Amino acid sequence: MATPAPDREFDHDVAVIGGCGHVGLPLAIAFASRGARVVSEPAVESVNAGRLPFGEPDAGPVLERAVAQGRLRASTDASVVGSAEHVVVVIGTPVDEHLNPNQTAIPRALGGCAPFLRDGQLLVLRSTVFPGVTALVEKMVAGLGVEIEVAFCPERIAEGKAMTELFELPQIVSARSPAGLRRASALFGLLTDTIVELSPEEAELAKLFTNVWRYIKFAAANQFYMMANDRGLDFERIRQGLARDYPRAADMPGAGFAAGPCLFKDTMQLAALANNNFALGHTAMTVNEGLPLYLVSRLEQRFELASSTVGILGMAFKGGSDDTRSSLSYKLKRVLEFKAADVLCCDPYVTTDQRLLPQDEVIARSDLLIIAAPHPQYRDLVVDKPIADVWNVLGKGVRI
Repeated sequence: MATPAPDREFDHDVAVIGGCGHVGLPLAIAFASRGARVVSEPAVESVNAGRLPFGEPDAGPVLERAVAQGRLRASTDASVVGSAEHVVVVIGTPVDEHLNPNQTAIPRALGGCAPFLRDGQLLVLRSTVFPGVTALVEKMVAGLGVEIEVAFCPERIAEGKAMTELFELPQIVSARSPAGLRRASALFGLLTDTIVELSPEEAELAKLFTNVWRYIKFAAANQFYMMANDRGLDFERIRQGLARDYPRAADMPGAGFAAGPCLFKDTMQLAALANNNFALGHTAMTVNEGLPLYLVSRLEQRFELASSTVGILGMAFKGGSDDTRSSLSYKLKRVLEFKAADVLCCDPYVTTDQRLLPQDEVIARSDLLIIAAPHPQYRDLVVDKPIADVWNVLGKGVRI
């Protein structure tokens, strides 16, 4: 989108609410790199200085250029929402302590900026939402007395691949009106050549189905791993053998922690939609959430944990990331703190946990090591101590 002329109705092309997080900031950077003038919030100090507040490959230089060129700035002033033609909402939508979705989280978050919404804007919901939330926001907007189109265009990126996938993956767009659909398609057409048009209800389920399908696949792989491991067999060797030159098995994932802020949460959202009659989803949850417990149980059978110091390598929820949100490494740590004499942790990326120690110290002080996140730095690790490696980072199999 070209930089707006001074006499344009809106000063900015895009405002991103929640635009400094792992989803919102890469989106803001991507739009700015395509010529749009973008304003986002919060975490303003870091972003306005051209610094990423978290790790995202290839995003840093693009952010620095966008800020220097005046195409992107961050603000905590809710009134800036009224300065943009397109308002994109990117906020977290977690489930509560009872695993129930909060359907009002997005409408409530919009309450702070609602007074500044203006006629002629396009309001885009980007967060994964419980089915029906788009309609709820439409109703809320209608009650404001302003002429605003509402669209739901779910994010589809994998963390760590945002600056590639935002431009290469097809984008699902949905809106109730033909005008809203055209505008949403034009907006995301700045980033990608392929637009997939659905109704809002179809798009809401498409996003949930995508995440839950991945979560179920990971659960199947983890269950297979436990079955093989309990029989003294190497699941990874079996997996590679059955998938070799056999396309129908090529998508079977390896074993490992299925964690992070999306997959578990979205599985519970879909279960709530089905009145908790979702056996596949609930079983996937018990398998994936139970993997840390299974690993500790197996280690108890082989080692004297009560007198051992255990070192956990990797506290992020995925390899190559600094994101610890919903990381099962911390669940593993809690279980081990009850079972082992001491637990030490490190991570080459994470900077938000001041309790982490240098890797060399963790290795030196530990009797047993567990690779909990498949960071590339661990691939060449050589130590003379037992290592539990469910991810097969070392390439020596996954038997424990």
